Amino acid sequence: MNRPPDRPLQVAVVDDTPLNLTLMSKLVDRLGTARATAFDQPAAALAWCLHNEPDLVIVDYMMPGMDGLAFIRAMRASRNRDDLPILMVTASHERTVRYEALDCGASDFLTKPIDGREFEVRVRNMLKLREAHLASRLRAEVLADEVRKATAEIVDRERETITRLSRAAEFRDPETGAHIQRMSHYSALIARQLGQPRDFIDALMMAAPMHDVGKLGIPDTILLKPGRLTADEFAVMKQHPQIGYDILKDSSSAILRLGASIALTHHEKFDGSGYPRGVAGHDIPLEGRIVAVADVFDALTSERPYKPAWPLSRAIALLREGRGSHFDGDCVDALLHAWDAVLEIRSRFNDDSAPAFAVAACG
Repeated sequence: MNRPPDRPLQVAVVDDTPLNLTLMSKLVDRLGTARATAFDQPAAALAWCLHNEPDLVIVDYMMPGMDGLAFIRAMRASRNRDDLPILMVTASHERTVRYEALDCGASDFLTKPIDGREFEVRVRNMLKLREAHLASRLRAEVLADEVRKATAEIVDRERETITRLSRAAEFRDPETGAHIQRMSHYSALIARQLGQPRDFIDALMMAAPMHDVGKLGIPDTILLKPGRLTADEFAVMKQHPQIGYDILKDSSSAILRLGASIALTHHEKFDGSGYPRGVAGHDIPLEGRIVAVADVFDALTSERPYKPAWPLSRAIALLREGRGSHFDGDCVDALLHAWDAVLEIRSRFNDDSAPAFAVAACG
């Protein structure tokens, strides 16, 4: 939090001696740019300082209950207090105390009896240092905000690219936009149930819709054939994971590279009998294992021109039957353990009410 331009600098003065407290407070107020808040009880001063943002703390060493060293330690232990200047008031002969105070985090010292001229110079210098820190903090916050805005623009452009690629594949495939939405949300749900970090979950949500982008390279006579494919036709269809990978793999975008991995591996099987490379077990990237479950589950439970939707119970039975052979069992369990969320996704993205496909942000 930064000090508003019209707010005077806040100086907390802590001393159990009324005369010293009054003197230092009046000297602070006389500077014109600062306002003193006086405390004769260090515990009350500490509570105020930790709930406000003073610009300078002036604290006496010798006080009952909590001395100046303990006060400084408590201040420095709190968050975001490293740039707060603290002046300790000590007697001139207390050299050992000064060394210890420096170790605790004191910025400078004032000696008793207090000299008004010295006090003014030291306080003014400390407040200038504080203002420099505040200005630096403000610049850092402005820069961070600009970075956030630039990053958001990059993410928006990536999302648009993904949307267009996925829609291009969708236009050549009888699958619906709602299928793409459902399977990407199922994928994110599985990743979340597996305890994956939020960055991975968000990236998976964006990249999963590109799993079949390689179908752009499959002839319509095969892709749109209503009946069963011949062995030769299926051999051509099995090329689409590699085609999708080749389309996406060299992108500078981490999301598109994740999409390349998903495109290549979502038809691999846990026992190594999948395609295109016959990779098995945990050698299949996690994103491929997750999307394999999400994609098959939604394909089974969705109506297509060439087949009716399976009942949920039948699809669940197939997933369980395929644990450890077709599917990673952990991914199957993750989907089924969040069944209420699965039903909510099915309801939200049904085929009848699905809008034109757009990549959704992970909720």
